[in-house]
Amino acid sequence: MFQFRCNFQWVLFLLSLLDILVILGFSPATSWANTPESVVSTNTSLFSPNKGGKIAPTPEQLFASIPEDNNSPADQIIPVSNLASPVRKSSGSPSNASVQPQDDDDATIEQVNSVSQLSDVKPTDWAFQALQSLVERYGVITGYPDQTFKGNRAVNRYEFAAGLKAALDRLNELLATGTSGLVKKEDLETLQKLENQFGAELATLRGRVDALEVQTANLEQHQFSTTTTLTGRVQIVLGSLLAGNNVLTKKPAPRVVTLQDSLSLRFNSSFTGTDSLALTLGGANIQSLGQTRAGLLGTYDGRTADNANITLAPNQPTITGVRYRFLPTPSTQVNIYALSDGANEIGFSVPINPYFESNSATGANGISRFSRRALVYNYGDSGGGIAVLQKLGKQFQLGLAYSAPNGNNPTNNNGLFSGRYLALAQLLYSNPSKTFRVGLTYVNTYSPPNTQGFSGTNFGPAAGSNLVNSTVAGAGTIGNLYGIQAFYQVDPKFAINGWVSYAAHRYLGHGDGQAMDWAVGLAFPDLFSKGSLGGLFVGMAPRLISLSKNVNLGAGPGQADKDLSLHIEAFYQYKVRDNIEITPGLIWVTAPDSNADNPSSLYAWIRTLYRF
Repeated sequence: MFQFRCNFQWVLFLLSLLDILVILGFSPATSWANTPESVVSTNTSLFSPNKGGKIAPTPEQLFASIPEDNNSPADQIIPVSNLASPVRKSSGSPSNASVQPQDDDDATIEQVNSVSQLSDVKPTDWAFQALQSLVERYGVITGYPDQTFKGNRAVNRYEFAAGLKAALDRLNELLATGTSGLVKKEDLETLQKLENQFGAELATLRGRVDALEVQTANLEQHQFSTTTTLTGRVQIVLGSLLAGNNVLTKKPAPRVVTLQDSLSLRFNSSFTGTDSLALTLGGANIQSLGQTRAGLLGTYDGRTADNANITLAPNQPTITGVRYRFLPTPSTQVNIYALSDGANEIGFSVPINPYFESNSATGANGISRFSRRALVYNYGDSGGGIAVLQKLGKQFQLGLAYSAPNGNNPTNNNGLFSGRYLALAQLLYSNPSKTFRVGLTYVNTYSPPNTQGFSGTNFGPAAGSNLVNSTVAGAGTIGNLYGIQAFYQVDPKFAINGWVSYAAHRYLGHGDGQAMDWAVGLAFPDLFSKGSLGGLFVGMAPRLISLSKNVNLGAGPGQADKDLSLHIEAFYQYKVRDNIEITPGLIWVTAPDSNADNPSSLYAWIRTLYRF
């Protein structure tokens, strides 16, 4: 039995190693998926009324930060035909029926009032006079948002039939309103011939519209709610430690293969069309190898990010998030949350490292907690609070948040204002093309004596060394944290992100300590297949770099972490289908707990994610 288990572990290791070799063998290709804007929504409809006020905004819309105005590229518009009636009417243009499917407000196309508005149509073009007549006499030509007509684009018979129907509807409107003198006899004859020739396609189109109306009516009758949407996420994780000792006992940690799971259900409701009430339910039994000192490795180093809440029983269903968001002004977003992570409300509204962090609705990509978050964000435990995001022009955003991890506890040294708290401010800059962003973050946090949070520590990032997560017994602790994080999309196939964080700890009545972390991440979107993602990550996890001589955190008076520990991570996220992803990865930690006497730890993690 022992022999089989060892062999199985090495099979797991070889499979994960193969994926890393695949990552290292990266070759350029055309990209589409997993760009920052595809990972995190920047839909401008977040700041315009939801038509009808009945459809709840998606989690990606109201879980995203205040977006900039960005027009969709022309190839995102579904080109039924450029012989289509306008959806958004220009001044002086007649009202017309639409055959143009609409994705969002930015994707709508407007009526062209003059053929000169189409930048790719020239007077020397063979169809110039025909287009001029259709534009100026009948008003049935629309252009793409980039002011082009794309006349060389091929269309099929159904697309042409849809455009023909738009033209017929426009002529019928002119005839019905007594403006038949605007319609040429030869044009009517031509259209009548086309209508006869395309009769079958037009009939099919009418049938499809009728069927769609019936289907829509049926969905409305059986839908869960007119104001609430439900999304879900299931994770199944296969993992095992391959090498490493427990840093406290100095004995080899168990090499046991596990199969674990987590489930998250999110109800997202909207009452005005621009607000969002989110309720998240979940449960899990995933045990992180580096989550607490009582874990297999005896340290927070290498902590995975998929782990369950250690204060709950395995797979115990519980409410994991309650938050309400609304827009008092078009440029301001207010978040009130009874249960959430204050740092998440600001730091990950637009993830500065989107390929590793992603977002709460779709699930993250990185395997470890450290690869997703800088030290400056990690002191915030789950709790209640408020966060405000304010746009400052088109490129800047200011975020302010206050979070109380034990805000629901009415006992001494707890509560909303008398217990643990985290106050965060962040200034975020994004360039106009959204390919570069940089954030400057400041956090002030306090932890009363002898309190404990969901992460198993009453203070600190719950990642990195044991000392950086430690406090003096019976003493309160204050932290002032400073961080800079940046992201750059070099091209559609390659992106880089990084950060540096510094923390000043004050152990009240005893002395001070200083902590740091840094990291660099490389992302390879669409690696080998569309929608897949490769990631490489190297960094120094949070460690205590200095300590006052009269402070003892468990290693002796004045003893800080003595050695450099590196966190090295690689993963390959393979997109099986739109809603299924398999992500094998390896985490390698040198000198665990920042002690070179501890042998390196290595473990494999294979996560399968299902979204519905």
